[in-house]
Amino acid sequence: MSPEKRKLVTDSFAKSETLQFYKAEIVSMEKDFISIKVPKMQLMTRTAGMFNGAMIASLVDASSGYAAVTHYENDCYVVTVELKVNYLRPAVGEALLSKSYVIKGGKKISTIRTEIYTVNNENQEETHVATSLVTMMRIK
Repeated sequence: MSPEKRKLVTDSFAKSETLQFYKAEIVSMEKDFISIKVPKMQLMTRTAGMFNGAMIASLVDASSGYAAVTHYENDCYVVTVELKVNYLRPAVGEALLSKSYVIKGGKKISTIRTEIYTVNNENQEETHVATSLVTMMRIK
């Protein structure tokens, strides 16, 4: 990934009010891949303390979109066409971690696989809590 493309992605990420609100940070980024970490906040959890499914789906959507953007050389904008999340187990941990991979990047349509993990801050252990398949369409 070129330095210019990396800057475009990080600048866009920094401008996102939603990602700022979630205190999200990019952990790793390369062409066809991005990983984003979100610390736990009370508003993201159910009364039992696990992350809410809506928070997981929101992270899947954002992470998949940025993964799709890393695929294209030029500046672009993508929108979600389809998003399917399978919740594998209760999301108990101190943070959510996404790992999004472009499976197939086309001129207009990209298919992304996003895995969501919870992270235990004490030992940095990751637990796989959700898997998803997302279709994004390039509109610019």
